[in-house]
Amino acid sequence: MLDYLIVGSGLAGISFAEIALKNNKSILVVDNMSQVSSRVAGGFYNPVILKRFSEVWNAQEQLILMDEFYDRIEEKLHRKFNYKLPILRKFFSIEEQNNWFAASDKINLAPFLSTKLISKKYSGIDSPYDYGEVLHTGYVDTMLLLDTYRDYLKKNNLILEQSFDWAYIEFLDFGIQYKNIQARNIIFAEGFGLHKNPFFNYLPLDGTKGEMFIIKAPDLDLDVIINTSVFILPLGNDLFKVGATYNWQDKTDLPTEEGKQELIDRIKEIVACDFEIVEHYGGVRPTVKDRRPLIGTHEEFKSLHILNGLGTRGVMLGPAMAKALYDYIEDEIPLTREIDIKRFHKKYLKSLTSDRP
Repeated sequence: MLDYLIVGSGLAGISFAEIALKNNKSILVVDNMSQVSSRVAGGFYNPVILKRFSEVWNAQEQLILMDEFYDRIEEKLHRKFNYKLPILRKFFSIEEQNNWFAASDKINLAPFLSTKLISKKYSGIDSPYDYGEVLHTGYVDTMLLLDTYRDYLKKNNLILEQSFDWAYIEFLDFGIQYKNIQARNIIFAEGFGLHKNPFFNYLPLDGTKGEMFIIKAPDLDLDVIINTSVFILPLGNDLFKVGATYNWQDKTDLPTEEGKQELIDRIKEIVACDFEIVEHYGGVRPTVKDRRPLIGTHEEFKSLHILNGLGTRGVMLGPAMAKALYDYIEDEIPLTREIDIKRFHKKYLKSLTSDRP
């Protein structure tokens, strides 16, 4: 009998798979790769919300657990995924500089915002007002990570590459049976696919579509991540990842002309050189209205658990939220109210009046 059947192999799913394996638990992952948001994510991590100059929730703890997690996976899979790289916020005015220094004086932001302006001139970018540097930043090559981890799961017979059908779940005294598989627990890490899950689709997962480019720009010379209205992340060989857009209405993974034009316009605000669009991606991020993850156990079916709602910060949140859920299931360490799905208890009660399992 398995300890964990894990539905989904995005950042949430592999984060939980890895912590379970680290603790010598038996797992099986089920995934048909229908949810692409983790694969096409920007992948960079940043402890500061630069739009509002506020600290990312629990940033320090997330960074520590994130570094431990990716170090362990790199050693295990013999590949490099995590790249430490500065993030520079380009300033467009003296007022923006002043706002930066005011933010860097705040106790919670001081560890993350350098008070030294970066005046280096990068080929292809005009920067008359210089840059501010965010500390403890970098990016994870999410596509390579997920592909490599999936290969690891395949080689060890730990993945079923098929769609999950909730109708086949049978509840038993010890846990569940799914088709011919018996498990003590199911972890649903389905991303935006949660909307089809009859056990958890009462939860307010919004989903925010994002679009992103890979561009080629031979005259753009960067060894840092530039973050303003979009981010520009150097990949080498004159290639750069650029994103992202935010669309709260469109729930498809298809790139759009509107998203394409928005990204082009924003790139031209920052980059003063020619560029060519090599790839154009789209994906729906699993976002929640209160901007907190969805973690916890079903109120009636105690073998069913959820790890979702990582939003735009899955690279940072994934390891920390997987650990929180694992500790809750195995050691009964309470979840904080901010992330526990019990905060939506009223929505659950309301859902019971509808046609639900």
